Amino acid sequence: MVPLVHYRKVYYVFSGVLITLSIAALAIWGLQFGIDFKGGSLLVGEFAKTPLENEEISDVAQTLGLGEIIIQQTGEKGVILRLKELDEQAHQRLIASLQERARAQDAENDFIQRSFESVGPSIGKELRTKALTATAIVLALIIGYVALAFRKVSYPLASWKYGMATLIALFHDVIIPLGLFAALGHFYHVEISSAFIAAILTVLGYSVHDSIIVFDRVRENLMKHHGKTFEETVNISVNQTFVRSLNTSLTVILVLLAIYFFGGESIKYLALMLLVGIGVGTYSSIFIASTILVSWYDRMMGQKK
Repeated sequence: MVPLVHYRKVYYVFSGVLITLSIAALAIWGLQFGIDFKGGSLLVGEFAKTPLENEEISDVAQTLGLGEIIIQQTGEKGVILRLKELDEQAHQRLIASLQERARAQDAENDFIQRSFESVGPSIGKELRTKALTATAIVLALIIGYVALAFRKVSYPLASWKYGMATLIALFHDVIIPLGLFAALGHFYHVEISSAFIAAILTVLGYSVHDSIIVFDRVRENLMKHHGKTFEETVNISVNQTFVRSLNTSLTVILVLLAIYFFGGESIKYLALMLLVGIGVGTYSSIFIASTILVSWYDRMMGQKK
């Protein structure tokens, strides 16, 4: 049997480095919130032949008095434009100007709008508040559920410590993808939308599911293996659930990889968030959540001595 729990300090150092980098990225760059949260307009389109350069598109926006514009090229001919909230008149002027500039470059060229959405700043603020509230409620319910589910496991650790170990693992699983997206937002202008919040909640649910599987096996083995130390019991439990957790996650990851590479630009980063979150969540349920219990037990026994 592989002594997975024995190397817990290695896992702590590895996770500590990732968490530190993630917190640093969030502190320095922060997240780039999309129009769902801060308000504004999002125009997705593509050119019939040759796309305009970013400088030309920016010049069009400045000429129309639309202010700052963020331009993201997608594929060979596609473009995503993010700018302040536009009324319908300004929206149509922008489309007409882009079409005119494209045709001036090549008579056969054109600009085709694929989608357009606009959100006011007050609605964006309300969505942000609701998203944070939903996340806080979910975390509280998860902690309460885990503590309730393991209420009969009072030896050698109190049931609430299982809930706290789950919470630490959940923090680990959320902060690392957030740090990644802070870096992507800074370097590639990747923005956070309302779908991103749904992805975070999905990751939380998936992570706690994996952790509960391991904890439930620990509970069963505590009743079976009375002659084993707590570390040995946890290690047996992790080994027993390792292949199951890995296989379950791999099947989901394969689907998400297909979505990421072939699903189109609109859901590409949603798939990436789920990929990273589920990958990190699987790692934490095996190597972090369970080993935290052992570290707590060792500390408790050391204090008794």
